[in-house]
Amino acid sequence: MVAWFASILTGLPLPHGFVPPCLPTKAPQPPSGDTWVHEIKHDGFRVIARKDGERVRLYSRPGNDLTDRFPLIVEALARLRSRSCIIDGEAVCCDEDGMPNFDRIRYPRYDASVFLYAFDLIELSGDDLRREPLEVRKATLKSVLAKAGPGLRLNEHIEADGPTVFAHACKMGLGSGRR
Repeated sequence: MVAWFASILTGLPLPHGFVPPCLPTKAPQPPSGDTWVHEIKHDGFRVIARKDGERVRLYSRPGNDLTDRFPLIVEALARLRSRSCIIDGEAVCCDEDGMPNFDRIRYPRYDASVFLYAFDLIELSGDDLRREPLEVRKATLKSVLAKAGPGLRLNEHIEADGPTVFAHACKMGLGSGRR
């Protein structure tokens, strides 16, 4: 349903094999409890990165092809040992201080330095992992990315409750809602 809806909005058919990303939702306060995993949301473009044999493709949230824009991500994905995979992540460009900078990712002159913070593994070597527990997918993703090039980085989760993680992100300048 989500893929069909996105296709209607753009007026274009979605690429073969495109998996729409799970989208964040706004909440009045950060959730807490043992059933939640907290991660930093970096300031970038949401990307579905797909490797199928030798072919690598990067798709934006609505399914636009971003493959030619981010060569560092493409190169790192191509070098992964797995036959195929689909990784959900955030394409990020950092400033001189190493902080994600959304303005930079909008301009092609910075494309060569854009990398992917990977936070979920959707498919691996033909196996759909979406029914696996998130902890299993994240552990597998960590293993897949262990020797990845600089274009792919694991987005680690933080072992703390929601309000603490949010306060930490704000102190780092990441929770200011600049967009």
